Amino acid sequence: MEEATMTMDERATARAVVLGPGEGTAVWFLGNLMVVKATTESTNGAYGLLESLVAAGSSPPLHIHHGEDETFWVLEGSMTVRCGDETFSAGAGSYVFLPRGVPHTYRIDSPTPARLLTLLTPGGCEAFFVEGGQPADRLELPPAGTVDIPRMKRAAEKFRSEIIGPPLAPRA
Repeated sequence: MEEATMTMDERATARAVVLGPGEGTAVWFLGNLMVVKATTESTNGAYGLLESLVAAGSSPPLHIHHGEDETFWVLEGSMTVRCGDETFSAGAGSYVFLPRGVPHTYRIDSPTPARLLTLLTPGGCEAFFVEGGQPADRLELPPAGTVDIPRMKRAAEKFRSEIIGPPLAPRA
C-alpha cells in the first residue's frame, strides 16, 4: 500500500521486520526445534513462518488444520508426505503445499534431521506450536521425553486443528 493511501494508524505500524539466524521464538514441539520467524501480528495477519529442525524418523500424528493452509520448503533432508489419499516424497529444495481441511502428516526419512520452512496462511496457527510446545533453552533438538501430549491436544483444539490418526509408520 502506498504511503499516501495509508491511514495514520497503518503508517504507525508499517515497518520492516528482520530476524537473524537463530532469532525468533524457539520452542520444542513433538521432539523437534521450531523457531517462529513471523507471526500474524508481524505480517498483518497474512502468514506465520517457522524454521524447524525435525528429528530423523519424526512424524506428527495425522491431523487437519481447519483454518489455514500449510506449506513446507525442504531446506535439508528428505521426507515422505501424506495428504488426503496421496503419499509422495520430498527432498531438499522441494516445495509442498497442504490445503486446509485435508488430513495430512509427514515422516522425516533422511538419516539426519531435516530443516524445513513452514508457511501457515493466513497467520495465527504459528501460535499453536508455541502454546502446544515448550520454550527451548537452546537451539537444538530437545532431550528425549519432552513431549507433553495433553498440552499439544489442548492447543490443537484452541487453534482449530484436529488430531485424527497416528503418525506414519517408521520407514522399513
